[in-house]
Amino acid sequence: MKSIYGILALTTCLTVAGAAYAEGQLNIYNWAGYTPPDLVKKFEAETGIDVTIDTYDTNEVLLSKLQAGGGSYDIIVTAHSFIPVHAAEGLIQPIGLKDMENIENLDPQYLTADWNPEGDYGVPWQWGTTAFAVDRTVYNEPVDSYETLFTPPGALQGKIGMFKGASDLISLAQLYLGVPFCSEDPSEMQRVLEVLLAQKPHVKVYGGGGAMREQLVSGELIAASNYSGQIVRGREQKPELEYIYPKEGVASWIDVVAIPKGAQNYENAQEFINYILQPEHAAMLSNHAGYSNGVPASREFMREDLLAAPELIVPDGIRVVPLATCTAAASDLEAQLMTQLLE
Repeated sequence: MKSIYGILALTTCLTVAGAAYAEGQLNIYNWAGYTPPDLVKKFEAETGIDVTIDTYDTNEVLLSKLQAGGGSYDIIVTAHSFIPVHAAEGLIQPIGLKDMENIENLDPQYLTADWNPEGDYGVPWQWGTTAFAVDRTVYNEPVDSYETLFTPPGALQGKIGMFKGASDLISLAQLYLGVPFCSEDPSEMQRVLEVLLAQKPHVKVYGGGGAMREQLVSGELIAASNYSGQIVRGREQKPELEYIYPKEGVASWIDVVAIPKGAQNYENAQEFINYILQPEHAAMLSNHAGYSNGVPASREFMREDLLAAPELIVPDGIRVVPLATCTAAASDLEAQLMTQLLE
């Protein structure tokens, strides 16, 4: 068995002291349901910094908002594959990690990851994998391939949920077809489009991970693409949900904390990043959302059931393929595909 804790670490002063008391604001832009309320309250009580959180549900929405100059955020959280794009476009800035007291708690491999320019544009928030889940109260046939999702049997037709974010949706179809992530080949992307168009009549909703988790729990969906941690949370309400490890492999990702260029509360953002690098606080992130984090010592504070969760332990023989940073040409092909799919 392969633990997801190790897989992603390999792929890819101001002395900011957590006890320092500082007043002011901190504006965070993060995935919906991803920021632990108890962590925020603790941080506010210990620092005097008031935290405001806005949320989004796809990496593309976050990128577009920053490109348009929208939002006055001090912290963003986005997939590792988007960090080089944000950096190249001047949307984020160095976080000053070397000046942070708790840098010693971070797995050092993240300082040299290929997605992290100069080793100073972000630290992991959490990481996991992407595949799909099935409600075993309804569908009990063997499932070992994305074929069940993309060419569904009658029992699943009209009861399938798929990501609405381009990179998450397309990557699963690419795994199914054996097409590389971020392909620049129009013929390969045409194959991806054809699979998604053929599947479309059977799809009930194109949505976000949190919403589809709730729909799996309620029974509105029987099968849905989703992130590993969302199914950890879903099983707490509906134990019969099963996270599938298809023979074609799973996509892997790291959600990264970064500081936007021009952040009005830069020092408060540094304070927050330093804060979540404390093992106890990193564990709070994981215990809330159901994923792994970048602080090895946090395992001491993590829930035992989470450490043993099947969604976080990839079976031997299953490929784990990190999401890639797409070139402009590849991104254009993906945008064209999404337009044709959803029109």
